[in-house]
Amino acid sequence: MARQTPFLASALGALLLGAAALCVDPSAPRPPVAAPPAPTPTPVGRTIDDIMLHDVWGRPHSLAECAGGKVMVVAFLGTDCPLSKLYGPRLDELAREFGPRGVAFVGVNANAQDSLADVAAFVRLHGISFPVYKDIDGSAARRMGAERTPEVFVLDARRVVRYWGRIDDQYGVGVCRPAPARRDLADALTELLADRPVSRPVVASVGCRIGREPTPAAGTADVTYAKQISRLLQRRCVECHRPGQPGPFPLTDYRDAADWSAMMREVVEDGRMPPWFADPEHGRFRNDARLTDDEKRLLFRWIDDGCPEGDPADLPPPPAFSDGWRIPRPDRVVDMADQPFDVPARGDVPYQYYLVDPGFAEDAFVRAAEVRPGDASVVHHALVMIVPPGGAGVAPDSAGAMLDYTPGMAPTVLPDGAALRIPAGSKFLFQMHYTPNGSPRRDQTRLGLVFADPRTVKRVVRGGAVFNTAVAIPAGARDASLAAEYTVPADALLLSLSPHLHLRGKSFRFEAVYANGLREVLLDVPHYDFNWQLRYELAEPRRLPAGTRLVCTAHWDNSAANPANPDPTRDVGWGDRTDDEMLIGFFAYAPAD
Repeated sequence: MARQTPFLASALGALLLGAAALCVDPSAPRPPVAAPPAPTPTPVGRTIDDIMLHDVWGRPHSLAECAGGKVMVVAFLGTDCPLSKLYGPRLDELAREFGPRGVAFVGVNANAQDSLADVAAFVRLHGISFPVYKDIDGSAARRMGAERTPEVFVLDARRVVRYWGRIDDQYGVGVCRPAPARRDLADALTELLADRPVSRPVVASVGCRIGREPTPAAGTADVTYAKQISRLLQRRCVECHRPGQPGPFPLTDYRDAADWSAMMREVVEDGRMPPWFADPEHGRFRNDARLTDDEKRLLFRWIDDGCPEGDPADLPPPPAFSDGWRIPRPDRVVDMADQPFDVPARGDVPYQYYLVDPGFAEDAFVRAAEVRPGDASVVHHALVMIVPPGGAGVAPDSAGAMLDYTPGMAPTVLPDGAALRIPAGSKFLFQMHYTPNGSPRRDQTRLGLVFADPRTVKRVVRGGAVFNTAVAIPAGARDASLAAEYTVPADALLLSLSPHLHLRGKSFRFEAVYANGLREVLLDVPHYDFNWQLRYELAEPRRLPAGTRLVCTAHWDNSAANPANPDPTRDVGWGDRTDDEMLIGFFAYAPAD
């Protein structure tokens, strides 16, 4: 049964559950990334000579055939790009709005990795009514100066480029607003149809880079896909970048890696991938996802050399991924609900809550747990919390207790002798955050549990939260801050740390302040990213003596410079919705003795 926030009557319950989220794209993390500068020279003012394209049956067509009115919109799209999936239907809406006024819309796919069949499937899936063609050799994209998907060119009746760039500002890198604040393409069309100059002729697109056919350098390459890069990708990327997983495109073979190489380089150089935000100066974590400097150099050298394939005989065996659970076969599987949840193609999906009674007649001790989405492409994150028998809210021990899912996060597998305790009569509260990806989807998330024999349990793992509800962030503030602290009542072994802020979150730091006055940084996240609710698992448990204070310090950016900020003119306080704010430091621990 789905439950909304009235269930969370207790302060702690409301604290743990942040409700009613704005949608956020899982493939696009923050820190805030400025729109990339437009390449020079700009194509605005350039006359586009006729170019040849092919329809999904392989038949050639000229751009001139598509011109049917005063103005033409040429939109470059990609079948796997998350922003293309979201903006394909938006372009169709604009085509229906402006078509009767003499504007012709044409879609172009220039990605080397997208086949004619892929283009046809994209058109059907997203209900696009205007023609979408394939730029088979990439020549049309090169001649027009196209760099990304989605990216639009507006041509006047003489085929002179009058506008170039994004469609609007609703979706971007780490940004998904409920509605666009600027309709850049629509504004440009309106101005042109009224015979006025386009007021903003260039507004850079922030989508995926167009996949180009690589040209390997002549001679024998020292770094090849077969020898080194395939192993690097298997080790660092393929867990998520494979069919059925949250990565927006696969990286499972040479063709995939070569065609997506420019995009890989960009996100690695920007620090957006792999998703990891801890400052390496503080703490060591066993789930550290960062590429080493040597790994980055190896990847960039391969790309600079034109992505040589090498000898297929040098390829490693394909990785063995389980189609089912990543933990041992579960003793118990708990579904979030009797029926799947229907995720719409687009829009703002409030957090969904499901209260489930697993029917535990006696205490359960869990040594491994995995929250497994039914459709990982639309599950931003899932949290499962323990509601004790007769409780009005979530059990304090369930905070940070590692019953959760985020893309790329490993399931919880505890060492021998350690277990999570679920009291008899407890229920599970599933908190589901969905992010539409451009097509209707269905999700049935499940929780798998592997039980421990209670006689073997020597240490019970628990969770806690450091929080401060006195959040008061002034409108327009670029750097507001607040601290929270918690005193450890008994000697404990700290196992993991999880910062939690909302869309205005800027940075987060965990510190331990010991009884002798020594202050130690346990985790520093200088660029907090709401899109990735990561759990940082300590490489070795850290002993915290009784009386140690856990101090969490958060910073927020409530200014217009924060592209994820839903409203920089508003004072912001503590609240359940993600356009409010929170300050929570989740942690997991076990008694030291």
